[in-house]
Amino acid sequence: MNVFRNLDNLPDAFRGGAVAIGNFDGVHLGHARLVDRLLAMAKQVRGPAIVFTFDPPPTRILRPEAAPEPLMWLDRKIEVLAGLGADAVLVYPTDRSLLALNAQDFFHRVIRDRLAARAMVEGPNFYFGHDRSGNVELLRQLCHEAGMKFEVAEPVQVAGQPVSSSRIRSLVISGRLEEAAAMLGRPYRIRGIVVRGAGRGAGLGYATANLDQIDTLLPGEGIYAARANANGAWYPAAVSLGPNPTFDEGRLKVEVHLIGFRGDLYEKGMEVDFLARLRDIKRFATVDVLLSQMAQDLARTIEITA
Repeated sequence: MNVFRNLDNLPDAFRGGAVAIGNFDGVHLGHARLVDRLLAMAKQVRGPAIVFTFDPPPTRILRPEAAPEPLMWLDRKIEVLAGLGADAVLVYPTDRSLLALNAQDFFHRVIRDRLAARAMVEGPNFYFGHDRSGNVELLRQLCHEAGMKFEVAEPVQVAGQPVSSSRIRSLVISGRLEEAAAMLGRPYRIRGIVVRGAGRGAGLGYATANLDQIDTLLPGEGIYAARANANGAWYPAAVSLGPNPTFDEGRLKVEVHLIGFRGDLYEKGMEVDFLARLRDIKRFATVDVLLSQMAQDLARTIEITA
């Protein structure tokens, strides 16, 4: 996959093609349709298919207090976009000088001059330029004046609901991970670093990896069936996300029990795919009752991941 971090010295092989611009948070089914249309448009103009995204997303600079937690980290976004067939991803380093450009200036300076684009594909809710002043109708007009092809990709619906990053974010927060996966086209994934915890799980016969430094949106509190990647291999996993009221611990933790894994994971990275929410977190009267419930959780996890 060709990845460019700026527009300086962009090779000619990646100019003069079709371009799609956006945050692409989550790279969901709507984005997949957009990239599919991008590939078709690139073929028409006999040029590369270029996905143009931002790092950080503009909202994190303009309104950091209102910026949502991302659904996906940047390298994962690039990986998924590559899997959709884009020729290159241009990760533009967002700054205030870029965000100060009005819609027309952004179009002429970036899309026409720097990318020499001959076609564009965007979704119906695309906005660009300072204060989001440009919309798809203005972009259509600018492309027409420049002799460029332009297409608005049709939105995608799943189970009667429009697919969007905000909709997926709402599903993740409410723990509806199966519905989120249907819109993403894959399970929802987080990553973190394994740190030392209280060690209580090992004493109960259910050793857990405690995740820290998670840089994407966390699902809502609960017990989940999942798969986790440890040392390059995937394992069925039961995940506790939240406090541990049985032991009077109120701090939110992400504890992952890998089924069938033996080894040391401290200070190593781990990725976790959430498959289904099993139940709420609750206080148990005794440790024995907790252990009985944990055995049921693991049995259901094995069924779901089989």
